[in-house]
Amino acid sequence: MLYSRLRPLLPRLMPLRMTSTEACTTMKVKQLNLLEETLAFEDPKAFRVKRFGELLRALGVFHLCSFPVLVNNCGKLMMISRTILGRRGFSMLLRPTVYAQFVAGENESEISQSMEKMNLLGLRPMLAVPIEEDLGESTGEKRYDDNMEAMLECVRMSHSNAWSKDPMMQLKITALLSPDLCVKLTTIITQQPYDLDLVVKAMDGEPVDFPGLDEREAAHFLCGLHRLNKIAEASVNKVRVLVDAEYTYMNPALSLVTMAMMKKFNKDGVWIWNTYQCYLKESRSLLLGALQISKEEGFCLGVKLVRGAYMDKERKLAEKESQLDPIHNCWEDTNVSYNGSLDVMLKAISQKPERYRIIVATHNEESVRKAAKRMEELGIDKDGGSVCFGQLLGMCDHVSLTLAKEGYAVYKSVPYGSVDDTLPYLVRRAQENRTVLQGIRKERDLLRKEFYRRMSLRGGK
Repeated sequence: MLYSRLRPLLPRLMPLRMTSTEACTTMKVKQLNLLEETLAFEDPKAFRVKRFGELLRALGVFHLCSFPVLVNNCGKLMMISRTILGRRGFSMLLRPTVYAQFVAGENESEISQSMEKMNLLGLRPMLAVPIEEDLGESTGEKRYDDNMEAMLECVRMSHSNAWSKDPMMQLKITALLSPDLCVKLTTIITQQPYDLDLVVKAMDGEPVDFPGLDEREAAHFLCGLHRLNKIAEASVNKVRVLVDAEYTYMNPALSLVTMAMMKKFNKDGVWIWNTYQCYLKESRSLLLGALQISKEEGFCLGVKLVRGAYMDKERKLAEKESQLDPIHNCWEDTNVSYNGSLDVMLKAISQKPERYRIIVATHNEESVRKAAKRMEELGIDKDGGSVCFGQLLGMCDHVSLTLAKEGYAVYKSVPYGSVDDTLPYLVRRAQENRTVLQGIRKERDLLRKEFYRRMSLRGGK
């Protein structure tokens, strides 16, 4: 009966419905096109917030970074400079240049000044204690305990200073647990996987036997888990802890520990995050596996998505050990891997934003645009908390500042400490990110345009 009454109206309603649909589609296309234009990252206006001295410093540092011979040998050059100039002279040379460009400061007062300036620009800090170790660098329980105290201090600073809402920090597990043990654990769990509950019980202080470890190794593993547990307990409901990935020969052990921390602390929110390196051929399967485990175990999953930074060493090691190269064959394959993993996470977030979070940690402009476009298509809020972007302090500011201006949540990875403490970090980052450092021509050109604009204004007075 109702249908018979409506039937005469249908021919008139259908065109209206089609017109409405077409209008929505047209509006959506216009919004996406506008997004592409807004996030072209071609406008030097992004640098108008920088002081004149900051412009000059960035131009000088980026000019030096454009020479491969300097980047590839920066460690040796810094050691030679330190020997010639002495500790004090070397610090006086480095502090106003490379250190000031990439490090927030040495003490809480200096760090606070940097963070307040960052907050005014709409950027959020992600503090990083520049402590890490590699094989053969283990230094004993006292040093690991000291590192734990430094990270607890990082939690305190991140939370108590209220530099931004939703504070984050980075954590290196090898600063709290021997890299050599992590390598052995990786070998063991590839043959005999550990249950996450076993590791959680150990964190809770229950007596646990770790298959494959001798008494000394098991005792050290237990101490390391207690250190990690203490940091997680201090940070939950306060600061989000992003655990860094490292080398393939220890990553499975790091992921085991991180997933156990997630199971314990991520019941009702994403407080512990893991990092996925998309330059690895297995990265997609690792991410999909993590999503599956989080569903089965009932915890929330936080993902820091990076391309990766250890390519040269990974390839040399694979060749030395006569193993298959774990890295994608070309840059294009890495891009496909990154963008594909990004899409997987964004789809999961669009369905359950309260269960999943991602930080799109990249300097690649195309990946940033793809992320923003997919967020628009999937209806994910720019600053809803589930998706944020991240770049290194002192780099890629034309991307960071533009994103912040458009209302996205943007974090800068912020190392801090003395010149001596941060020197190994700066050398490693320079060598691991040499392709990024040598590809900063665009940012340098935008800085130069802003520099000339200001000079012309001064000349016109």
